[in-house]
Amino acid sequence: MKKFTAIASALLVTFYTFAAFAQEAAAAAGDNRFTAQQWAALGAGLAIGLGALGGALGQSRVAVAALDGIARNPGAADKLGTPMILGLVLIESLVLYALLIAFFLQGKIGA
Repeated sequence: MKKFTAIASALLVTFYTFAAFAQEAAAAAGDNRFTAQQWAALGAGLAIGLGALGGALGQSRVAVAALDGIARNPGAADKLGTPMILGLVLIESLVLYALLIAFFLQGKIGA
């Protein structure tokens, strides 16, 4: 149930932005066709929404695995710390790339 709630929340946040842009453009244009700016808004929302969701799931799995390893063998805490932090940094870099893509797409919306 928690997984469903998290996915539903992520989808709601992702598509809420798109709906706001769609209403504004439909009122101005008077038709139901999607413009390139609306597709860019959808892409920006999906990029940051799915990027953050995937990064959060990946980081939680890394933390659980590292803490499980430390709980089983407390002496290995020193050896597990550095690879865990390196893994978290690499996962977070993918989230930052998604944020960068969202900013680029956001620039296309205003143009």
